[in-house]
Amino acid sequence: MKIGFIGLGNMGSVIARNLMKAGHEVTVWNRSPGKADALVADGARRAATPAEAAQGDVVQTMLADDKALEAVAFGPDGILSAPSTAIHVSHSTISLKLAERLAQAHADHGSVLVSAPVFGRPAAAEAAKLFIAAAGPADALETCQPVFDTIGQKTFRIGDHPPAANIVKLCGNFMILAAVEAMAEAMTLAEKNGVAKATLLEVATGTLFGSPAYQIYGDIMVRDAFRPAGFAAPLGLKDMNLVSEAATAARVPMPALSVLRDHLMATVAREGEEIDWSGIAKIIAEDAGI
Repeated sequence: MKIGFIGLGNMGSVIARNLMKAGHEVTVWNRSPGKADALVADGARRAATPAEAAQGDVVQTMLADDKALEAVAFGPDGILSAPSTAIHVSHSTISLKLAERLAQAHADHGSVLVSAPVFGRPAAAEAAKLFIAAAGPADALETCQPVFDTIGQKTFRIGDHPPAANIVKLCGNFMILAAVEAMAEAMTLAEKNGVAKATLLEVATGTLFGSPAYQIYGDIMVRDAFRPAGFAAPLGLKDMNLVSEAATAARVPMPALSVLRDHLMATVAREGEEIDWSGIAKIIAEDAGI
Protein backbone atom coordinates (compact mmCIF):
# COMPACT_ATOMS: atom_id res chain seq x y z
CA MET A 1 0.00 0.00 0.00
CA LYS A 2 0.97 3.63 -0.43
CA ILE A 3 1.04 5.03 3.09
CA GLY A 4 1.72 8.50 4.41
CA PHE A 5 2.97 8.72 7.98
CA ILE A 6 2.90 11.95 9.97
CA GLY A 7 4.45 12.27 13.43
CA LEU A 8 7.82 10.62 13.94
CA GLY A 9 8.27 10.64 17.70
CA ASN A 10 9.17 7.63 19.85
CA MET A 11 6.13 5.71 18.66
CA GLY A 12 5.65 7.00 15.14
CA SER A 13 9.20 6.44 13.95
CA VAL A 14 9.22 2.73 14.83
CA ILE A 15 5.71 2.19 13.46
CA ALA A 16 6.72 3.79 10.16
CA ARG A 17 9.83 1.61 10.03
CA ASN A 18 7.76 -1.54 10.56
CA LEU A 19 5.51 -0.51 7.68
CA MET A 20 8.59 -0.12 5.48
CA LYS A 21 9.93 -3.52 6.55
CA ALA A 22 6.61 -5.06 5.51
CA GLY A 23 7.04 -3.69 1.99
CA HIS A 24 4.64 -0.77 2.08
CA GLU A 25 5.60 2.38 0.19
CA VAL A 26 5.93 4.95 2.97
CA THR A 27 6.01 8.73 2.68
CA VAL A 28 6.87 10.59 5.88
CA TRP A 29 6.41 14.09 7.25
CA ASN A 30 7.34 15.59 10.59
CA ARG A 31 7.23 19.14 11.89
CA SER A 32 10.92 18.81 12.77
CA PRO A 33 12.29 17.51 9.44
CA GLY A 34 15.43 16.01 10.96
CA LYS A 35 13.40 13.25 12.61
CA ALA A 36 12.63 11.87 9.14
CA ASP A 37 16.27 11.63 8.05
CA ALA A 38 16.94 8.05 9.18
CA LEU A 39 13.75 6.75 7.58
CA VAL A 40 14.45 8.60 4.34
CA ALA A 41 17.97 7.17 4.29
CA ASP A 42 16.43 3.70 4.53
CA GLY A 43 14.01 4.23 1.66
CA ALA A 44 11.08 6.32 2.81
CA ARG A 45 10.04 9.30 0.71
CA ARG A 46 10.02 12.73 2.37
CA ALA A 47 6.88 14.83 1.91
CA ALA A 48 7.10 18.61 1.87
CA THR A 49 3.70 19.03 3.52
CA PRO A 50 1.04 16.95 5.31
CA ALA A 51 -1.13 17.27 2.19
CA GLU A 52 1.60 15.66 0.13
CA ALA A 53 1.85 12.80 2.62
CA ALA A 54 -1.89 12.22 2.17
CA GLN A 55 -1.68 11.29 -1.52
CA GLY A 56 -1.71 7.51 -1.12
CA ASP A 57 -4.17 4.89 0.10
CA VAL A 58 -3.84 5.69 3.78
CA VAL A 59 -2.34 8.54 5.81
CA GLN A 60 -1.54 7.75 9.43
CA THR A 61 -1.02 10.34 12.15
CA MET A 62 0.68 9.76 15.50
CA LEU A 63 0.74 13.14 17.22
CA ALA A 64 1.00 14.34 20.79
CA ASP A 65 -2.23 16.25 21.30
CA ASP A 66 -5.27 17.99 19.83
CA LYS A 67 -3.31 21.09 18.86
CA ALA A 68 -0.76 19.15 16.82
CA LEU A 69 -3.42 17.10 15.04
CA GLU A 70 -5.54 20.16 14.30
CA ALA A 71 -2.54 21.86 12.68
CA VAL A 72 -1.78 18.82 10.52
CA ALA A 73 -5.38 18.21 9.51
CA PHE A 74 -6.85 21.70 9.18
CA GLY A 75 -3.82 23.95 8.75
CA PRO A 76 -2.31 25.32 5.54
CA ASP A 77 -1.29 22.37 3.33
CA GLY A 78 -2.99 20.09 5.85
CA ILE A 79 -4.44 16.66 5.19
CA LEU A 80 -7.88 18.08 4.48
CA SER A 81 -6.50 20.38 1.80
CA ALA A 82 -5.26 17.39 -0.20
CA PRO A 83 -7.22 16.54 -3.34
CA SER A 84 -6.99 12.80 -2.67
CA THR A 85 -9.36 10.75 -0.55
CA ALA A 86 -6.80 8.75 1.40
CA ILE A 87 -8.20 7.16 4.54
CA HIS A 88 -6.97 9.14 7.54
CA VAL A 89 -5.98 6.75 10.34
CA SER A 90 -5.56 8.73 13.54
CA HIS A 91 -3.53 6.92 16.20
CA SER A 92 -3.41 9.94 18.52
CA THR A 93 -5.03 10.15 21.94
CA ILE A 94 -7.34 13.11 21.39
CA SER A 95 -10.51 14.67 22.74
CA LEU A 96 -13.91 13.36 21.72
CA LYS A 97 -14.73 16.85 20.48
CA LEU A 98 -11.84 16.83 18.02
CA ALA A 99 -12.64 13.27 16.91
CA GLU A 100 -16.20 14.35 16.09
CA ARG A 101 -14.95 17.42 14.25
CA LEU A 102 -12.45 15.40 12.23
CA ALA A 103 -15.01 12.75 11.28
CA GLN A 104 -17.41 15.41 9.99
CA ALA A 105 -14.67 17.31 8.17
CA HIS A 106 -13.56 14.15 6.37
CA ALA A 107 -17.15 13.36 5.40
CA ASP A 108 -17.51 16.87 3.98
CA HIS A 109 -14.21 16.43 2.13
CA GLY A 110 -15.24 13.11 0.61
CA SER A 111 -12.69 11.16 2.64
CA VAL A 112 -12.90 8.94 5.70
CA LEU A 113 -11.55 9.06 9.25
CA VAL A 114 -10.63 5.89 11.10
CA SER A 115 -9.77 6.43 14.75
CA ALA A 116 -7.22 3.78 15.74
CA PRO A 117 -5.46 4.68 19.00
CA VAL A 118 -3.02 2.10 20.26
CA PHE A 119 -2.14 0.50 23.57
CA GLY A 120 1.54 -0.22 24.10
CA ARG A 121 4.80 1.54 24.90
CA PRO A 122 7.65 2.16 22.41
CA ALA A 123 9.11 -1.32 22.93
CA ALA A 124 5.78 -2.87 21.93
CA ALA A 125 5.61 -0.59 18.90
CA GLU A 126 9.10 -1.65 17.84
CA ALA A 127 8.17 -5.31 18.19
CA ALA A 128 4.92 -4.75 16.24
CA LYS A 129 2.99 -5.93 19.30
CA LEU A 130 0.61 -3.01 19.78
CA PHE A 131 -3.07 -3.45 20.54
CA ILE A 132 -5.27 -1.33 18.30
CA ALA A 133 -8.76 -0.02 19.05
CA ALA A 134 -10.25 0.94 15.68
CA ALA A 135 -13.54 2.56 14.73
CA GLY A 136 -14.83 3.77 11.38
CA PRO A 137 -16.83 2.57 8.37
CA ALA A 138 -16.57 -1.19 7.90
CA ASP A 139 -15.09 -0.97 4.40
CA ALA A 140 -12.42 1.46 5.59
CA LEU A 141 -11.52 -0.85 8.49
CA GLU A 142 -11.13 -3.71 6.01
CA THR A 143 -8.83 -1.60 3.85
CA CYS A 144 -6.74 -0.69 6.88
CA GLN A 145 -6.53 -4.17 8.38
CA PRO A 146 -3.24 -5.08 6.59
CA VAL A 147 -1.73 -1.94 8.12
CA PHE A 148 -2.99 -2.88 11.57
CA ASP A 149 -1.70 -6.42 11.15
CA THR A 150 1.74 -5.02 10.34
CA ILE A 151 2.03 -2.84 13.44
CA GLY A 152 0.03 -4.72 16.06
CA GLN A 153 -0.79 -8.11 17.52
CA LYS A 154 -4.55 -7.62 17.77
CA THR A 155 -7.16 -5.19 16.48
CA PHE A 156 -10.39 -4.53 18.34
CA ARG A 157 -13.17 -3.16 16.14
CA ILE A 158 -15.22 -0.76 18.23
CA GLY A 159 -17.86 0.21 15.67
CA ASP A 160 -18.47 2.54 12.74
CA HIS A 161 -18.33 5.85 14.66
CA PRO A 162 -14.67 6.96 14.97
CA PRO A 163 -14.96 8.71 18.39
CA ALA A 164 -15.97 5.37 19.95
CA ALA A 165 -12.34 4.23 19.64
CA ASN A 166 -11.16 7.45 21.27
CA ILE A 167 -13.35 6.95 24.34
CA VAL A 168 -12.04 3.39 24.66
CA LYS A 169 -8.49 4.76 24.58
CA LEU A 170 -9.23 7.40 27.21
CA CYS A 171 -10.90 4.82 29.47
CA GLY A 172 -7.98 2.45 28.96
CA ASN A 173 -5.37 5.06 29.87
CA PHE A 174 -7.36 5.96 32.98
CA MET A 175 -7.39 2.29 33.98
CA ILE A 176 -3.64 1.92 33.36
CA LEU A 177 -2.81 4.87 35.58
CA ALA A 178 -5.26 3.65 38.23
CA ALA A 179 -3.37 0.33 38.23
CA VAL A 180 -0.07 2.22 38.61
CA GLU A 181 -1.55 4.19 41.52
CA ALA A 182 -2.76 1.00 43.23
CA MET A 183 0.63 -0.70 42.79
CA ALA A 184 2.54 2.33 44.00
CA GLU A 185 0.43 2.65 47.14
CA ALA A 186 0.66 -1.09 47.84
CA MET A 187 4.43 -1.20 47.23
CA THR A 188 4.91 1.75 49.57
CA LEU A 189 2.89 0.05 52.29
CA ALA A 190 4.80 -3.20 51.81
CA GLU A 191 8.19 -1.48 51.87
CA LYS A 192 7.41 0.42 55.07
CA ASN A 193 6.60 -2.94 56.65
CA GLY A 194 9.83 -4.59 55.58
CA VAL A 195 8.67 -6.38 52.43
CA ALA A 196 10.58 -5.62 49.23
CA LYS A 197 8.68 -4.14 46.31
CA ALA A 198 9.98 -6.94 44.08
CA THR A 199 8.54 -9.56 46.42
CA LEU A 200 5.09 -7.98 46.42
CA LEU A 201 5.18 -7.70 42.63
CA GLU A 202 6.14 -11.37 42.27
CA VAL A 203 3.18 -12.42 44.39
CA ALA A 204 0.76 -10.01 42.72
CA THR A 205 1.65 -10.92 39.14
CA GLY A 206 1.86 -14.62 39.99
CA THR A 207 -1.67 -14.69 41.38
CA LEU A 208 -4.47 -12.27 40.55
CA PHE A 209 -2.68 -9.47 38.67
CA GLY A 210 -0.72 -11.14 35.86
CA SER A 211 -1.59 -8.51 33.26
CA PRO A 212 0.83 -6.51 31.08
CA ALA A 213 0.01 -3.30 32.96
CA TYR A 214 1.03 -4.78 36.30
CA GLN A 215 4.03 -6.63 34.87
CA ILE A 216 5.48 -3.76 32.81
CA TYR A 217 4.81 -0.89 35.19
CA GLY A 218 5.48 -2.99 38.27
CA ASP A 219 8.97 -3.75 36.94
CA ILE A 220 9.56 -0.05 36.24
CA MET A 221 8.58 0.83 39.80
CA VAL A 222 10.67 -1.92 41.38
CA ARG A 223 13.72 -0.64 39.48
CA ASP A 224 12.82 3.07 39.86
CA ALA A 225 13.38 3.20 36.09
CA PHE A 226 11.38 6.34 35.43
CA ARG A 227 13.91 7.87 33.04
CA PRO A 228 14.05 7.91 30.11
CA ALA A 229 10.31 8.13 29.88
CA GLY A 230 8.46 5.65 27.72
CA PHE A 231 5.37 7.82 28.20
CA ALA A 232 6.13 11.20 29.70
CA ALA A 233 4.13 12.47 32.67
CA PRO A 234 2.89 15.64 30.87
CA LEU A 235 1.32 13.44 28.17
CA GLY A 236 -0.36 11.38 30.88
CA LEU A 237 -1.66 14.57 32.48
CA LYS A 238 -3.00 15.66 29.09
CA ASP A 239 -4.84 12.36 28.78
CA MET A 240 -6.33 12.57 32.27
CA ASN A 241 -7.57 16.08 31.42
CA LEU A 242 -9.25 14.62 28.33
CA VAL A 243 -10.85 11.93 30.49
CA SER A 244 -12.11 14.67 32.82
CA GLU A 245 -13.52 16.62 29.88
CA ALA A 246 -15.35 13.54 28.60
CA ALA A 247 -16.63 12.68 32.08
CA THR A 248 -17.90 16.20 32.64
CA ALA A 249 -19.73 16.23 29.31
CA ALA A 250 -21.34 12.86 30.09
CA ARG A 251 -22.05 13.75 33.75
CA VAL A 252 -20.04 10.79 35.04
CA PRO A 253 -18.47 11.26 38.50
CA MET A 254 -14.90 9.87 38.58
CA PRO A 255 -13.50 10.65 42.03
CA ALA A 256 -10.36 8.51 41.57
CA LEU A 257 -9.47 10.63 38.54
CA SER A 258 -8.82 13.64 40.78
CA VAL A 259 -6.19 11.68 42.73
CA LEU A 260 -4.44 10.56 39.54
CA ARG A 261 -4.35 14.10 38.11
CA ASP A 262 -3.02 15.55 41.36
CA HIS A 263 -0.25 12.96 41.55
CA LEU A 264 0.73 13.60 37.93
CA MET A 265 0.84 17.35 38.52
CA ALA A 266 2.96 16.85 41.63
CA THR A 267 5.28 14.53 39.72
CA VAL A 268 5.85 17.07 36.95
CA ALA A 269 6.29 19.88 39.49
CA ARG A 270 8.87 18.00 41.56
CA GLU A 271 10.61 15.87 38.93
CA GLY A 272 10.32 17.82 35.67
CA GLU A 273 8.69 16.93 32.38
CA GLU A 274 11.05 14.12 31.31
CA ILE A 275 9.88 11.56 33.86
CA ASP A 276 7.63 8.62 32.98
CA TRP A 277 4.01 8.93 34.08
CA SER A 278 4.55 5.95 36.38
CA GLY A 279 6.84 8.33 38.30
CA ILE A 280 3.79 9.08 40.44
CA ALA A 281 5.20 6.18 42.48
CA LYS A 282 8.05 8.47 43.60
CA ILE A 283 5.58 11.03 44.90
CA ILE A 284 3.57 8.41 46.76
CA ALA A 285 6.71 6.98 48.36
CA GLU A 286 8.05 10.42 49.28
CA ASP A 287 4.74 11.36 50.90
CA ALA A 288 5.14 8.24 53.05
CA GLY A 289 8.66 9.25 54.07
CA ILE A 290 10.54 6.85 51.79
